[in-house]
Amino acid sequence: MNVYEYLLSYNIKPSVQRIAIMDYLLKHKTHPCIDEIYLALCKEIPTLSKTTVYNTLKLFIEHGAAKMLTIDERNACFDGEISAHAHFQCKVCGKIYDVPYKEETEEVKTLEDKGFIINETHRYYKGVCSECVAKSSKN
Repeated sequence: MNVYEYLLSYNIKPSVQRIAIMDYLLKHKTHPCIDEIYLALCKEIPTLSKTTVYNTLKLFIEHGAAKMLTIDERNACFDGEISAHAHFQCKVCGKIYDVPYKEETEEVKTLEDKGFIINETHRYYKGVCSECVAKSSKN
């Protein structure tokens, strides 16, 4: 499915800016912030503003086409991968990695058995990534 069809599948009217922003999110698994997306796209779309990027990401989140990560207290990051997964942030280099996890947990089952409806789950891990561990062991 191309980006145009992807946006339509979430009831989002495609525009040049929306297609470019979603394409960037889907191709760059780096969990970018608004500034990163803006700086990457403003050269090819001179009329793009940070406000447009912000509003577009907000629209994507409202329609379920993207997720906002608040793993870092200073910056909101965005993820085009909407399947259930956790995130790991390295406290040394700051990179955020996707981590697979089983969505059905005992806690979720307990809440659902009590009649709760869960729409979102956020699971974050913080520590030192293997690359930074390897670098520090060389020193």
